[in-house]
Amino acid sequence: MAKVVDNDKPESLIIEFKSPNGEVWATITAPAKDFKTGSSGFYANGKVKNPKNGLPYQVGCNIILVGSKE
Repeated sequence: MAKVVDNDKPESLIIEFKSPNGEVWATITAPAKDFKTGSSGFYANGKVKNPKNGLPYQVGCNIILVGSKE
């Protein structure tokens, strides 16, 4: 099967974290990335704070294009 390439992907994605009631906890930028595994996609990491009490949550996110691994 041929490697899938997305020539129309943006340089980055903006990830927004919201509670079910619509309260925004944070936004994180996920720049495009070529992973060591050969896959391509986007990667983000950072901290998200609960706006009510300030407690932090660690976030890590891989967004991988299906079929992009060599």
